[in-house]
Amino acid sequence: MSRKNSVLIVSIIPYFLERKNFWFEKNLKKILKIQKTQSFWQDNTLFLEKDQKIQISHFLRKLDELGYEKVFKIQELGEFSHRGGIIDVFPINSKYAIRFEFLGNKIENIEELEIEIKNEKTAKEILKKKLKSQEMFSDLKVLKSGDYLVHLDHGIGIYKRQLEINNQKYYQISYAAQDKLYVPLGLERKLSRYIGFSTPKISRLGSSVWQRTKRRVKKEAEKLAKELLEIYAKRELAFRNIFSPKSLIDKKIESGFKYKETPDQIKALEDIEQDFQKTKPMDRIVCGDVGFGKTEIALRTILRAVNSGLSSAMICPTTILANQHFENFKERLENIPVNIALLTRFQSKKEQEKILKDLKQGKIDILIGTHRILSKDVQFPENLQVLVIDDEHKFGVKQKEQLKKMRANLDVLSLSATPIPRTLYLALCSLRNISLIQTPPPGRLEIATHIGLFSKKIIKKAIKKELERKGQVYYLHNRIGTIEQAQDFLESLNSASWRIGIAHGRMNEKELVKIMSELKEKKIDILIATTIIEAGLDFPNVNTLIVADSTKLGLAQLYQIRGRVGRSHKKAKAFFFYPRRILTKKAKQRLKALKKAEALGSGYKIAIADLEMRGAGNILGREQSGNINAVGLNLYCQIVSQAIERLKAKKNGRN
Repeated sequence: MSRKNSVLIVSIIPYFLERKNFWFEKNLKKILKIQKTQSFWQDNTLFLEKDQKIQISHFLRKLDELGYEKVFKIQELGEFSHRGGIIDVFPINSKYAIRFEFLGNKIENIEELEIEIKNEKTAKEILKKKLKSQEMFSDLKVLKSGDYLVHLDHGIGIYKRQLEINNQKYYQISYAAQDKLYVPLGLERKLSRYIGFSTPKISRLGSSVWQRTKRRVKKEAEKLAKELLEIYAKRELAFRNIFSPKSLIDKKIESGFKYKETPDQIKALEDIEQDFQKTKPMDRIVCGDVGFGKTEIALRTILRAVNSGLSSAMICPTTILANQHFENFKERLENIPVNIALLTRFQSKKEQEKILKDLKQGKIDILIGTHRILSKDVQFPENLQVLVIDDEHKFGVKQKEQLKKMRANLDVLSLSATPIPRTLYLALCSLRNISLIQTPPPGRLEIATHIGLFSKKIIKKAIKKELERKGQVYYLHNRIGTIEQAQDFLESLNSASWRIGIAHGRMNEKELVKIMSELKEKKIDILIATTIIEAGLDFPNVNTLIVADSTKLGLAQLYQIRGRVGRSHKKAKAFFFYPRRILTKKAKQRLKALKKAEALGSGYKIAIADLEMRGAGNILGREQSGNINAVGLNLYCQIVSQAIERLKAKKNGRN
């Protein structure tokens, strides 16, 4: 150990993480001078000297405000521990951890500990990813009167309210024995919702229980991280050349987009561009609500490959969606020398044979299709590089593995509004990269959601109101065998003639295309349909949705279907009915979660709620289930993610 006379500790924010340690040493005098007058430096730095008088409680509170994590024993940048009159800190602007020894309220001694980082750049990269994952989980919108919250340093408590003390707003959280914690607004990244599969244990503030629990979970997470990395090792070893820079064609397509990109869309595109500049193939999921611009991201990603002399494929769960993408892509790429083809089982044998021949000979740049592209007779050219999986949650594990086996070094971009629990979990643990699109397009309004007993009166009134404002209606009846009875029921509600159409999966393609054309041309007032409408339909004039029996559908399905309305500037309405019988506990949970996720951009929350409802034991194994209950899913995923990042760095010999 070596003694020191003074130490500068800076907050864990991107501004400081971008700077190397020597920058702080070189600019120390300037920092101390500017700290006296500028609030940014006062709020984000702490300078301590030997023999300085400072209350231990004030020091600990300041470390908390600077974003440092309280642990049982420090090991990494950004951590601190407290035992009696000793506080150990690992500042992000230091190569070594520092020990402060107090005598009363005076710093009696400052020493460097023999805990050091060998690679500053790697350590700070891991910390940046940690910050990003904390921000992802700290969504505290719509907190209610008893929600469980996890504080990174103090553990699981119960949210009480938001209050103001001396012009500062705080979150009030209660713990055991009437202990209370006040967390200032601005420190949200230290908080996350508790998502678990049993009622959590609440302990007292300041007890060592939480630190011991966190330490145990971190130790077990390291074992899991090793196992997961071994499973994904082949993918990690895959190699491909980096993509060529953006061309004039790419820029032309970008400028031809008729909407203004949202900040989240721009960020997702930047993430993908960074993936293309690496030699490791991309495996990214873009999670965003229906109509939030995922298709535009897919189009630009595919075109990047084509302009690099490579070919691409896009797989869709339904013929309707494949057709829609095909038409949209053709329209956007009309004046660009790109060959696009569509392959579905509904095309004639002659059409399919020609497409397969052209594909094999490398004449097709972009192939859009359904499950048909997984058939044995489909032979992709050697230059296939990008695969887009639309509505990723609609494909089974075997199908997705089959897609990835097409090429070990394939770049895979998955699109989903509500990723399936396992996919989401792998993304949260850094084994799959995730880009969230939660910013709604300008002018998009929330969908008013009604949940209640099946009511003829409410259905009649809802349809009448929508048609009066020249809109159209989806009526979801998910049983093909009785779908004509649903038509009889709707006709009985009104003496005037409502123009009604029917759409379901057993109809042939020509009939479906005809019905959808009539809907687009406003020749149909009400479309009675099965869950075929769940994927990809884009009819901005349809702004009322009626689901006859919502108990038969999964949470993600309900959310996806609701997203089929509200795609214009009009206020949309969604009615989810249930029959006059006792609802199961799961059905109640689903409908409650759906109502809770009324805000725009809630697909990610729905996916998390889905994971919570299905139970981690079924998806992730019983062993992990216990750890998740101990600290909550959000923090558990952060811990596993950090363990994976550390192991990757160690494996690459960088730390």
